[in-house]
Amino acid sequence: MYDRILHPTDGSDVARAATEAAITFAQLFDADLHVVHVLEMGDLPPEFEDEAADEFAHRGEEATEQATELAADAGVDASGTILDQDQPIHRTLIAYADEHDADCIVMGTYGRTGLDRFVIGSVAERTLRESPVPVVTVHEDTVVEPAFDSVLVPTDGSDCAMAAADHAIELAETTGAALHIVNVVDSGILWSDDVGTARDALEKAGTRAIDRVVDRADEADVSTVEASVMTGSPHRDIVAYADDRDVDCIVMGTHGRTGWDRYLLGSVTERVVRLAAIPVISVKEQSEMQSPEE
Repeated sequence: MYDRILHPTDGSDVARAATEAAITFAQLFDADLHVVHVLEMGDLPPEFEDEAADEFAHRGEEATEQATELAADAGVDASGTILDQDQPIHRTLIAYADEHDADCIVMGTYGRTGLDRFVIGSVAERTLRESPVPVVTVHEDTVVEPAFDSVLVPTDGSDCAMAAADHAIELAETTGAALHIVNVVDSGILWSDDVGTARDALEKAGTRAIDRVVDRADEADVSTVEASVMTGSPHRDIVAYADDRDVDCIVMGTHGRTGWDRYLLGSVTERVVRLAAIPVISVKEQSEMQSPEE
């Protein structure tokens, strides 16, 4: 399923956690591991660039060497590369993934709260919005199980959710994992005078969305399928469901959105990425197109 895995590292604690995750994924799928470090020179005054370049390159080499040595010790074929930044970091990573036919990107991200996450964003979040290949994100304290026993995929019936569902089904089929499918009716939008009727309509729509995924899972002969429709806060209920049932990873669709909507509102996927204690695999619908980010 994953033959070539791309793993960016900067040597930080969260990147080292992602290294462990990338190695585990590589072992699980018998994949080659590409470890990269992107040199960030764009914010330095010209008079400092030459001096700083050597220091940054040295740090990058140390980070990639540590990651590739850990991979080798685990029996994983790995290579390390230092990439010059000639465009935003996330696009440098995506370009490398495209050039080397990577099947997924495994990277660390912070479970941040507060206004900074909306205004600044992160390399991981920018990558998962734009990457045409799945992006696996982990936190510093995320533990990746050496085998997947259960996979969770939330769905709302949208095209991007169905792309994630197809990926989750393939993952469950490949690993023999049980597939959990959930739809969460957002209680925050139940504001009408007739809340009961609105909830019933949304639950019926959620059931239809789940049934589509169940049908596809049945066609793929996934051995175990569990499905639930819930009402509450989507991102919190998805994370709580995963915690309660000891799910090993979450697969979610993401929109490649740009503009102020993502800064002010975020998305369910990005909120789950920040909160989940297990790996989150973000999948973008292949046909989705977006304008370049400024």
